[in-house]
Amino acid sequence: MIICVIGLGLLGGSFALGLKAKLTSVIILGVDNNPQHAKQAMERGIADEVLPFEEAVSKADLVVLATPVNAILQQLPAVLDILPVGATLIDFGSTKQQLCDAVAAHPKREQFVATHPIAGTEYSGPEAAFAALLEGKTMIICEKEKSRPASLALVEQLCRSLSMPLRYMPAAEHDLHFAYVSHLSHISSFALGLTVLDKEKNQKNIFDMAGSGFSSTVRLAKSSPQMWAPIFSQNKENISEALAGYIAQLQQFKDAIDARDEEQTKALMAKANDIRKILG
Repeated sequence: MIICVIGLGLLGGSFALGLKAKLTSVIILGVDNNPQHAKQAMERGIADEVLPFEEAVSKADLVVLATPVNAILQQLPAVLDILPVGATLIDFGSTKQQLCDAVAAHPKREQFVATHPIAGTEYSGPEAAFAALLEGKTMIICEKEKSRPASLALVEQLCRSLSMPLRYMPAAEHDLHFAYVSHLSHISSFALGLTVLDKEKNQKNIFDMAGSGFSSTVRLAKSSPQMWAPIFSQNKENISEALAGYIAQLQQFKDAIDARDEEQTKALMAKANDIRKILG
């Protein structure tokens, strides 16, 4: 099977490495507009060959878009326009509604399977990729009824080869949920990082005094702005709603602390402890 991976960073590179570790018949054709990334992908064995966009797509059985969502929005119709009749297209975007809408009327829509692997780290680029990243991580598939059975079956088969559980949902539902459980947490981490950096001008003091709680909470602030800014834009309505709720919760904590109302702060924290029932 020939797989064209467009975007040889963390997700695209890890997907390629994972499949090459599991399936000996896989050949990876890479596409990346960053020459350094292309070079690193070849050196690390992520891609067997790096080719121009149209040439790689024309040879592929499966095309994977693993670029930022603003790029995916442009690439989806462009790939479908030249995608071979028997081939399949998937994307790894963290938003789904706008991407699905962009190709809803495309004559080759059925060759597209809208996917989102729930995996990642705060690092980016080919050097951050590793074969086990996707193992055991959920793959969400949206609008499966709009994909032809053969393309859907291929994607499901590849996911199972990586031990990825499968979930199916509408694109709008996906974007609403991820505004709260993913996109909001990244914004919170960026905001916390900015707050501390603005207060503590001496960065050495930050690192000297930061405990594991701070480090884990601010970890996502190291994520790529090039990847996350377009996600925030594409899912702006849901994220704005999530932010409004989050700001209201922060204001409750501020009001209680300003009033030295320990009972109220305890009540807020006790209510938040219910998250244990979900996350364990």
